[in-house]
Amino acid sequence: MDLWLTVLIASAISFATKFLGYVVPQSALDHPLTDRVMRYLPVALLSALIAVQALTTGSGDVTIDARAAGLGVAICCLFARAPFLVVVIAAAATAAVLRAFGVG
Repeated sequence: MDLWLTVLIASAISFATKFLGYVVPQSALDHPLTDRVMRYLPVALLSALIAVQALTTGSGDVTIDARAAGLGVAICCLFARAPFLVVVIAAAATAAVLRAFGVG
């Protein structure tokens, strides 16, 4: 697909999304279901993005390697309520050490 066509389509989608934000009635935005979906949607999208990046290869196959171990360490740190910087450093160090030893 041509690059300019892609840019134009992305621009049109962005404009339409912003325009819809103005025309949606306030009663629809105040509905409890909408509130619940909007509360959990970013978490679900970010979780899906992390899972795809940590558990798949470039060809789309599912794999368990150093990235998955780093993700596991990050999850453990989050359950232990560690600060965000500690979570990131622990996950990166785990993946780096495993890759240094040839795992993943």
